[in-house]
Amino acid sequence: MSGPPPAIIWEHEVERLLQYRELIPRLEEALGKFSKRDSAEVIQPVRSTVPLQKHSGFLGLMPTYMENDGVLSTKLVCFYNRETHSSLPGVQATVVLLDPEYGNVKAVIDGEVITAMRTAAVSAISAKLLMRPGADVLAILGTGKQALSHFNVFTEIFPFKEVRVWGRSRERAEKFVRSVGGAAWACGSAEEAVRGADVIVTVTRSTKPVLFGQWVKPGAHVAAVGACRPDWRELDDVLMKAAVVYADSREGAMAESGDVILSGAEVFAELGDVINGTKPALREKTTVFKSLGMGVEDAVSAKLVFDQWKATASHV
Repeated sequence: MSGPPPAIIWEHEVERLLQYRELIPRLEEALGKFSKRDSAEVIQPVRSTVPLQKHSGFLGLMPTYMENDGVLSTKLVCFYNRETHSSLPGVQATVVLLDPEYGNVKAVIDGEVITAMRTAAVSAISAKLLMRPGADVLAILGTGKQALSHFNVFTEIFPFKEVRVWGRSRERAEKFVRSVGGAAWACGSAEEAVRGADVIVTVTRSTKPVLFGQWVKPGAHVAAVGACRPDWRELDDVLMKAAVVYADSREGAMAESGDVILSGAEVFAELGDVINGTKPALREKTTVFKSLGMGVEDAVSAKLVFDQWKATASHV
């Protein structure tokens, strides 16, 4: 018995179906479940990677099984260290949703929007838990898809008075500002963007530090999203050693994050530990959330998309 043919859900449909107000609470719940390390809640190995040496990239495989929720999925994601002016995409992703009882594929879902939105949503959860009350200034280092998704969710759920953006070129930063209707300020340097900022998001393709501890004001919160390989960096040692470091997955950070591995910084807690109340949110300290991305985030996002797609399809 093979089951019905799988649904094919394209990027424009995912954009229509996925909303932050529905996604964020599901991701908070999933992060808490993951940090309990209960195999009936979440089984998720650290991402395995296949090097694509000729193309300066990697294929990552991210399977997850949530037994109690009946969710089985895997994401296939290719990510690349592109040249600065390359027109090729830095990330391409597909999420496959399966029936855990029969093993058949239920849906093949474009992973671009899921990756962008779930990553930004988890960064926003980190800020909700860890940034100081009354945060007014947001700085975003990067101008790509992740920069836009982070801008969208951070400005949707937090009342920032000022948003600053820096990119590898002034032209890219100004283009980004135009794309968001002028609701941000393009900065000429990363230092200019982050000096005095309350929350800093790093979403770059950099393999060397672009954010330095001497620029970061005490008590700021940093969501570090790029540099997902053991030898890639976005943050310098000064910042990593001065901050209290949180991660989505401790094992993931210790295996994949060059910022953690090369600085020798200790991961104080996972976000799920804070959500579960087993570790404190040290808002008064300078904090870094090291985001690697997890299969469980893709799993709950894909389930939400598929459930919304079925509900929509049933009314057609």
